[in-house]
Amino acid sequence: MRKLLLTTLIIFGCVSLSFAQKESAITENSVVKDTTGSVVPYDIWTHLMLTGRYKIKSQKDSPEFVIYRLSDEEYEKVLENLPKPPESKFFRTGGKFVHFKTTDINDNKVNTKDLAGKIIVLNFWFINCPPCRMEMPELNKLSDTYKSDSSVVFFAIALDKKYDIEQFLKNTRFEYTIIDNGRFIADQYNITSYPTNVIIDQNAKVYFHSSGLSTSTVPWLKKSIDKLKSSGEKKDATAKTE
Repeated sequence: MRKLLLTTLIIFGCVSLSFAQKESAITENSVVKDTTGSVVPYDIWTHLMLTGRYKIKSQKDSPEFVIYRLSDEEYEKVLENLPKPPESKFFRTGGKFVHFKTTDINDNKVNTKDLAGKIIVLNFWFINCPPCRMEMPELNKLSDTYKSDSSVVFFAIALDKKYDIEQFLKNTRFEYTIIDNGRFIADQYNITSYPTNVIIDQNAKVYFHSSGLSTSTVPWLKKSIDKLKSSGEKKDATAKTE
C-alpha cells in the first residue's frame, strides 16, 4: 500500500514536500519517531508534514528521524516564507474565467455566472487520487474559516459518479460543495493533473491556480482569498465616499 501511494504521487508529479530539502536521505522506509519515541507510520508523518505545522530532523549518530510540532510563532514564520506553488498549465493568471453550469451532489443548481462579485474557490479531484485525499483535511479547515462569509464560495468538482462519492463521504469529510460527474467541467479546462486548485476573483478572472500536492497550496489559497477580500472591501469603501 505504501509503495502504491508513493508510486501514485510520483505519477501525478505533484509532490512538493518542503521537509525533503534538508533531509534528503529520508525515504518511505525511514524510521520516523515522535518526541515520545513512538514510531510514526509513513502515511501519517507525510500527512503531518503537508500541514506545514511539523518538521523532521535527523538524530545524531542514528539513521532514525524525529518529527516535532512547530510552535505557533514558528508556524507563522513558516507561512510567511512559504514559496508560491507552481502555477498549473490549465489556466492563465488574469485570464477571463470560462463559466460552467451544472448541479451539485444534492441536485442544487450551480451557475458560476450567477456568482458575480464573489470569490470562487475550485478544487478538481477524484476518489482514487491519494494526493487529493491527503489535502482534504487542510481544505476543510480553509472552508471552515469562511463558513459564515457569503462572499467566498467553495466547489469541489469530482470526476466520480454520485453514488461513489456518497459512499466515500460516509467516511471522509469534505466541506466544499461537491459536484459529481464533473469530468466534462475538467475537460472544459483541459485538466489532466489532480488535485488542481483555482481561485476566481470578483471580476471573474483567474487569480490563483496550481496543480499537485504541496505544503504551500492551502496557505497560498488563504493568502489569495484574504487579499481579494481586502481589495474588494477597499473598493466598496471608496465607492461609498464618492
